[in-house]
Amino acid sequence: MAEMALSELRRARGMSQEELAVVLHVKQPSIAKFEQRADSYVSTLRDHIRGLGGELDIIARFPEGEVKITNFGVFSSKA
Repeated sequence: MAEMALSELRRARGMSQEELAVVLHVKQPSIAKFEQRADSYVSTLRDHIRGLGGELDIIARFPEGEVKITNFGVFSSKA
């Protein structure tokens, strides 16, 4: 499995920050800031990956095996 930073992934997908910003309906500086962050919301990361044409899977690894976490896609921000 390949490992790369978000900025490397974006470049590998052939997209500029400006192009990704258009897809995500944000401004380019937002993409630059996000790519520099060490921590972010799962929903923001998911949107970023989808904007690059991919899907985000969250996998928890335990000694007994792996578990794919599925409830991030159905989270509601309403309290």
